[in-house]
Amino acid sequence: MVITSKSNPLIKEIYLLSDKKYRKESGLYVVEGIKPVKECTAAGLEIVKTVCVERLAEDFPNAVNVTEAVFSHISTAKTPQGVLALVKIPKVEIAEPKDSCILLDRIQDPGNLGTIIRTANAAGYKEIYLINCTDPYSPKCVRASMSGIFFVNIFSGSQEEILKALKSVKLICADMDGESIFSFSINKPYCLCVGNEGGGISEEILKQADYKVKIPMSETCESLNAAVSAGIAMYQLKNSFRG
Repeated sequence: MVITSKSNPLIKEIYLLSDKKYRKESGLYVVEGIKPVKECTAAGLEIVKTVCVERLAEDFPNAVNVTEAVFSHISTAKTPQGVLALVKIPKVEIAEPKDSCILLDRIQDPGNLGTIIRTANAAGYKEIYLINCTDPYSPKCVRASMSGIFFVNIFSGSQEEILKALKSVKLICADMDGESIFSFSINKPYCLCVGNEGGGISEEILKQADYKVKIPMSETCESLNAAVSAGIAMYQLKNSFRG
């Protein structure tokens, strides 16, 4: 059987998952693309349903088949590859980090958040704490994470809840009033905090900082993109860690 109607209940459900409110209510998010769906499966995430166009039926034998037109209707990609999966959002309780970790304060651009998640996974940070950030399970963020979101634990909560959980590690805030990150080193597990794209880290969190570090820049450059800054800092701190 091939679904040919956009009015099909499953198609309607998938279409609604582009909305944050419905993702929260249903506890599901969408992973789209041949490689991401296969990597999601390999990562052991709970996939509720896989949907693909007829030409990919042999590659995804357990998937629900739809026409190209129906798939285009539910796809959020510029160039749809013809397969997507409905995945359960992991239910994780806020807990103390087991190792050095990342804290993101009010990151609002889903592309930035996804890129930071991707880089964190690549650099070996497995725990990411979010305070008032954009939804990490939005299609744009999931896509930008390049499957990194499958391999990290994401904890979202209030500022009070998150900071309480991070009491066991040293808080390093990325701030232009800090010391150069290239001369900084630490010998204890730490949490790197990166702030909002325009406003940086909130004053409340800065007051809790054990250290402040900055990335030196040319006088002709006012600031770096949040994801770029986070990536440089993540790798430099790993490189300078003396624990």
